[in-house]
Amino acid sequence: MTISYKWLKQYLPVELEPEKLSEILTSVGLEVEKMEVFEEVKGSLQGLLIGEVLETEQHPNADKLKLTKVNIGNGEPLHIVCGAPNVAAGQKVIVAPVGTTIYPAFGEPLTMKIAKIRGVESQGMICAEDEIGMGESHDGIMILPAALTAGTKAADYFKPYSDIVYHIGLTPNRMDAMSHWGVARDVCAYLSHHEEKNIQPVYPSVDFVIDDQRMPVDVQIENTAACKRYSGISMSGVEVKAAPAWLQQQLKAIGLRPINNIVDITNFIQHETGQPLHAFDLDQVKEHKIIVKTADEHAVFFTTLDKTERKLHNEDLMICDANAPLCIAGVFGGLHSGVTSSTKNIFLESAWFDPVFIRKTSFRHGLRTDAATRFEKGTDISKTVDVLKRAALLIKEIAGGKIASDIVDVYPAPAPKKQVQVQYDYLENISGKNYSPEVVKRILSGLGFEIVNEDAGGLTLAVPFHKPDVSIPADIAEEILRIDGLDNIPIPATISIAPSVEANQKEALMKEKLSQMLTGLGFTEMLTNSITNSAYYTEETLATSVKLLNNLSSELDVLRPSMLHTALEVLAFNLNRKNNRLKFFEFGKTYQTSGPGVYTESNHLCLYITGNLNDVQWNQPAKTADLYYVKGIGSALLENTGIKNVVFENAEHNIFHEGLVASSGKQPVMELGSVDPALLQKFDIRQNVYFLDLYWDAILPLTGERVQYKEIGKYPRVERDLAIAVSKSTKYIQIREQLHKLQLHKLREVKLFDVFESEKLGADKKSMAINLTFMDEEKTLTDKEIDTWMKKIMTTLEKELQAEIRK
Repeated sequence: MTISYKWLKQYLPVELEPEKLSEILTSVGLEVEKMEVFEEVKGSLQGLLIGEVLETEQHPNADKLKLTKVNIGNGEPLHIVCGAPNVAAGQKVIVAPVGTTIYPAFGEPLTMKIAKIRGVESQGMICAEDEIGMGESHDGIMILPAALTAGTKAADYFKPYSDIVYHIGLTPNRMDAMSHWGVARDVCAYLSHHEEKNIQPVYPSVDFVIDDQRMPVDVQIENTAACKRYSGISMSGVEVKAAPAWLQQQLKAIGLRPINNIVDITNFIQHETGQPLHAFDLDQVKEHKIIVKTADEHAVFFTTLDKTERKLHNEDLMICDANAPLCIAGVFGGLHSGVTSSTKNIFLESAWFDPVFIRKTSFRHGLRTDAATRFEKGTDISKTVDVLKRAALLIKEIAGGKIASDIVDVYPAPAPKKQVQVQYDYLENISGKNYSPEVVKRILSGLGFEIVNEDAGGLTLAVPFHKPDVSIPADIAEEILRIDGLDNIPIPATISIAPSVEANQKEALMKEKLSQMLTGLGFTEMLTNSITNSAYYTEETLATSVKLLNNLSSELDVLRPSMLHTALEVLAFNLNRKNNRLKFFEFGKTYQTSGPGVYTESNHLCLYITGNLNDVQWNQPAKTADLYYVKGIGSALLENTGIKNVVFENAEHNIFHEGLVASSGKQPVMELGSVDPALLQKFDIRQNVYFLDLYWDAILPLTGERVQYKEIGKYPRVERDLAIAVSKSTKYIQIREQLHKLQLHKLREVKLFDVFESEKLGADKKSMAINLTFMDEEKTLTDKEIDTWMKKIMTTLEKELQAEIRK
């Protein structure tokens, strides 16, 4: 949300510097994410001067250029080469001297320097309106009134509007602060508390007199659940034209585009009070009748202000006249009932619409308007009439005309204020601070709460309608804490805690253990959005994916069925910025559905690796990541979780160019591989990416083994190497499986250290060299024992794998 400093100041009875106001806003929970200067004219004409053209003559080397002498009131006249056809002696003009930066309406800023133009030196520039951002015309230089004094600052003459704008990160529950009035209320409550005096916002008067009653409008509410209050008033004889400068400037400061005085006033009121309004061309309202109802069961088509024909849903709340719909209530106006340049009579609407109805309609039609955003968060049902009066007075002041009817206010079932009881000892327990009754009452009264009853123990409060999120004592405590300031909560000298064992302690410890391991290996943890783009996935994958009904954008419409694609977005972002060495890990979830209402979530630990593993050094060449590096990381992760006897097999998966799946017993626990280049191309990634997916839900039940410590063996380890010639199709895992079946308990470790292929070995043959480590913890092994085991190993490999022992 955007708040204007100058606009907000109108409602504050005390003067606050912009920086101080920013601190207060953040303190009361309206976090200022950014504070910036708004300039109606970029640069605010700084450095520009009013000059007088003393003389002109033809440029000797250019037919369309003139040499001018310009007095800017501070010494020798400037010699300026000018190409404008309308420059002449005696004119008062705008001059940009050397060193001044100008901000054109189109193009980049330009700083004036001494320049030679066709051989003649020019000491600045005489400006046209588009060259300094004052307009779009480039027909010639700006000619000012002759009475102006040369040397006067252009900013002092034109007085360009500037403001300070606050960008506030507003939480969804703070509808009360979605307006300048609401923010002013919080600021005054803060000042009243901290300065211990009664400081109230200064709101404009809404007292007015009805001029006549020639244009009454009959209002009927058929759906009282969707519209609990509807107020309106007629105005006649208005003149639709451009809004005055002050109104346009305030709207521009918060990012709104001025349209005409009537529409601008409704937008102004919305951002001033938080209450959306809508103005109808009263002459287009048949029989001067307003009916609030949902669309007919047989949905009709309706053309909105953007000239789009939309098919209505039978739950869309509509504002209708005697014959047809006029607008989509609280969301968007209709093409044929809106205010135009020919409008003379208007009907002004101020209503309360149900947030659920408005939100559903807004998303159903893809119309995310300011009005819809406010209605779906809730508006103050008690203020519809006061806001209507404020708007009518502004329209009368700015657009002329008369108030041509009584205020019509249909409120079938006036809602009572919610009441909340809060005890002083409860406030102390939950806040950690002992607030006196006087402080509590001062803060809450400043926020609009009414004290219904008071006793020694606490208060019974009536909650104002602009605080729909307040319903329990904890909400009251939150209001007090944010006005007092969380920084003012004292820190006790001692803190007592009760030790407890969490239900998911095992999982948390495992996550911490593996996270520390990965960061030690040079990985960085990241977190990606679990909502992603369905365009990344195949039809087969999307058949079981969880699709969003009310997605915020067309590109975020499905819960991710795989962790890979959201990570590839991050990799592409970094690679595009020349960050080519990436090692990320992420804990996250994927989502699937097997039918209506049947959903599953799966937890994962995923690794993403691309680029070199190390920087190039004078004594160390770069080493790129490969499948074996990733497999080694995966094996280390499983080993650290206590999972043993893991078997790797080839993986058949459409995301992999080459992949492996790891299983413990018959349970798959991990898959890894190099990502398919066709998939990488979709993300414009031009280097290999390796992906490891550890099935977190599968490994947790397998990590129950306790860590056991034992003394380092006293007796030496014995290593033997064995080279065998086998078929090219033979895999190392097959060798390990055969050795495992032999159950040689003294064989402690097996490693593959060389693979060699040559025609000398024979057709379709390769050589594999393995290192075998034997050890007995109770005695020194003899050569005879080791030879016996080696013979058994060689015999098994010859028999089961048709291996040839190489000498």
